[in-house]
Amino acid sequence: MLLPIFGTLALSVTFGNAFTDTSPFFMFSTSELLTSSPQIASASSVQDTITSQLSKCPSDTYIVVTQPGVHAEDYSDRYAAPHLRRKVSGEDDRIRSTMSVTDVLGQVNTEEIVGIVGDKCGAASLRIDASTGSFTIGDDPKPRIINVDFPALPSASKERASKLKENDVFLSSILDLLPTSKYTVLYTTSPYTAPKSTQHVEPEMYEMDSSFSSSQAHMGIKRDFGAHGKRAEDDQNVTLPDAPLFEKYQYFTPGIFMGLIVILPLFLILYVGISAVGSLQVSYAAFDREMGPQMAKKGQ
Repeated sequence: MLLPIFGTLALSVTFGNAFTDTSPFFMFSTSELLTSSPQIASASSVQDTITSQLSKCPSDTYIVVTQPGVHAEDYSDRYAAPHLRRKVSGEDDRIRSTMSVTDVLGQVNTEEIVGIVGDKCGAASLRIDASTGSFTIGDDPKPRIINVDFPALPSASKERASKLKENDVFLSSILDLLPTSKYTVLYTTSPYTAPKSTQHVEPEMYEMDSSFSSSQAHMGIKRDFGAHGKRAEDDQNVTLPDAPLFEKYQYFTPGIFMGLIVILPLFLILYVGISAVGSLQVSYAAFDREMGPQMAKKGQ
């Protein structure tokens, strides 16, 4: 069983979603397919892998799901799409092949895949609009391709999780009603694009009245600069008579800080010197005169 996306999705999301223009891809089948699950892949490489495997007609039913407006972190919650998680993670014993890509660069062309499978396998196409909430699947044993189109998820996080779970239940109900046990599901997605909150406004150009001479404009600007400079000087010299003492005056300046840094090692050196001098021990006998035999003879 290939490594599922849900096993590594939480780890990949914690790195900040480095690829915001990508979306995940899922595939699971009851047939044996030769696929791999890279974490990052281009849409063309994923499409080539899927096309090469499905052109062999391994299943009787092919379900192509399109889910726009999602990102990999939407599936990081284990309760977001529990049925899909169970299929891809290998908890379903009927699933024999899986493929999962966390970040797909580009958009997988599902129409091209459907066309190739339809030509190679002679499968008829059936489209289901999930927004209606209803569908009909006949008991025809011939190969078929079921296209399931889900609407884009809303922007609110709680509504996104709820809608994604509803879509997961809808897909699970389709699988339960299939007349055959040999099926392959392609779950394609497209990146979520946040709505633009602001619009670009073109700057408007204004023409100066010709009666307003350049000399008057220069004098007006000069007066404005003078008033601005005067206000700046007044702001710097503002006193706060009713403010606390430590807000009216500055007691700790950079000079005082540097002085304390210099004084601290000097005090340490002085302390070591005084401690060394104070630790000297000299006995009182060192100051007495020597009274040996030679000094005794001189005394006689």
